[in-house]
Amino acid sequence: MGSQMYFNKEHELVRKAVRDFVKKEINPHVDEWEEKGMIPLHELFKKMGDLGFLGIRYDEKYGGEGLDYWYETIVLEECARIKCGGVPMAIAVQSNMATPVIAEFGSEYLKETYLKPALKGEMVAAIAVTEPDAGSDVAALQTTAIKKGDHYILNGSKTFITNGLQADFLTLLARTDQAPGYQSFSLFVVPTNLPGYQVSKKLDKIGMRSSDTAELYFDNLEIPEKNLIGIEGEGFIHQMQQFQHERFAVLPLSYISINEMIFETIDYLKGRIVFGKPLIKKQVLRHRLAHWLAQTESLQQLAYHIVRMKMEGQDVTRQISMGKLLGGDLLNEVSSGCLQMYGGMGLMNEMRISRLFRDSRLLSIGGGASEVMSEIITKTYGF
Repeated sequence: MGSQMYFNKEHELVRKAVRDFVKKEINPHVDEWEEKGMIPLHELFKKMGDLGFLGIRYDEKYGGEGLDYWYETIVLEECARIKCGGVPMAIAVQSNMATPVIAEFGSEYLKETYLKPALKGEMVAAIAVTEPDAGSDVAALQTTAIKKGDHYILNGSKTFITNGLQADFLTLLARTDQAPGYQSFSLFVVPTNLPGYQVSKKLDKIGMRSSDTAELYFDNLEIPEKNLIGIEGEGFIHQMQQFQHERFAVLPLSYISINEMIFETIDYLKGRIVFGKPLIKKQVLRHRLAHWLAQTESLQQLAYHIVRMKMEGQDVTRQISMGKLLGGDLLNEVSSGCLQMYGGMGLMNEMRISRLFRDSRLLSIGGGASEVMSEIITKTYGF
């Protein structure tokens, strides 16, 4: 794709490095990891950390590369070429979901103890916000962290936690006050080796099969006071800012996956002879594909627009919410539409389209559902 306008020689060197890594170190293992329902994250992240792929835009002081948002976009784009959704998601949790808030609001102690090893791939991170009774409605969180001496006592549970079975620490949002309103929540780094920490079960999902997702349980777990991220009572605000990094990560994962899906489908249609002609000759299919390509190009350009805005330090809440809304919905439409074009073969698990179809379904739900994105967009316009 003609992305040369924004990317220079240095950018392309990073792109090539990530692309080669995905091709050699990840894609050959994807089928096995999907089958097992587990990625060896410590092993994979260590390799990625050594190459600097996990901390691309983080401060070099904490093991990052100190590069800009364009480089981050390149890493996400190339991770989207992994032959499943679970692995790029696990990587994005490490680099874009569990760590930004530590980098932005964490103390020196937290940066040294958790951020640094996470960026080097020596520790696996997870983000723990969602609960059995609080998904999109973050303010409904029930898990409590009650201050007692120089500790907070954590009680409650979290669910749908990506990397949850392998995480060395969680970036966790809990209620530190029973008062209503947004000032009652705080963010913590919770090491998973503390007494009172329990993985209650591994969850069985329709898609993202290689990614381990857990339900977690906390029983009087004592979090040291120094593991508080930022200011007590500001956790909700910090988390909302972190969501911007998380939701942005969905964009490259969407437009690259969609493009790959479309071109694989085109190849299939070229070889599939129906009523004496290749299926690709059917105008209805060609036009549908053209329409999707136009929408994908628009989504990609919106992502690049967001990067330019971020580089200027502008608020991108509206644009990121729009991008995630369009990206998630388009993935659903295209994965379903492409699977239809494969006919009966589309239902076969050996076909990559069936995996793409299953994996795609998460992106309009996780990290803020499409409905929530729509609400955020209306709020930014004041209606």
